[in-house]
Amino acid sequence: MAEQRSSEGFKDDRTLATEAEAKAVASAVRLRILRLCLDQPLTNKEIALRLGSNPATVLHHVRKLVDTGFLAPQEERIGARGAREIPYLATRKSWSLRLGEEFWSDMSTAMIDVFQTDVAQLGDPAKLNLGRLGLRLNEEQYEEVNHRFKVLLNDLAGMEPGPGARPFSVFLAIHPDSSRD
Repeated sequence: MAEQRSSEGFKDDRTLATEAEAKAVASAVRLRILRLCLDQPLTNKEIALRLGSNPATVLHHVRKLVDTGFLAPQEERIGARGAREIPYLATRKSWSLRLGEEFWSDMSTAMIDVFQTDVAQLGDPAKLNLGRLGLRLNEEQYEEVNHRFKVLLNDLAGMEPGPGARPFSVFLAIHPDSSRD
């Protein structure tokens, strides 16, 4: 993928993901696992319970995320029945990578699936703060919007949680609007 620059010369200098890394995060299930393990380490069984999935199926996804460095095993512990348990914590590696163009379709689909699942789990649509805006942009303006998205998301990703912080997710998208052509 060519170096990405905006109209202001913003360079996306994140490391290009390997094929294995890109495939690992181009899955809605794996993105949900990373989100679950973002703030606290969870065992495979705990992840499966929260996803409502079979632990064996989840273990396949957990292993793929560990193998590619997106999840890190934490110190082993003994569970309630004396079984050995390994909790996993997200490494935040996904934020430091950029995907090649050949992986964007799968990744976009996975992110939309996760967003739809998150919204469905809210239960109350009033908890969702969203807006929609139609624009007409030339290529330079389009690149400027992309630059602003990256700057905003990077700023938000770097925020330290304050006292009483609660988890939130942000989803931004820009797409061609064929309905107005």
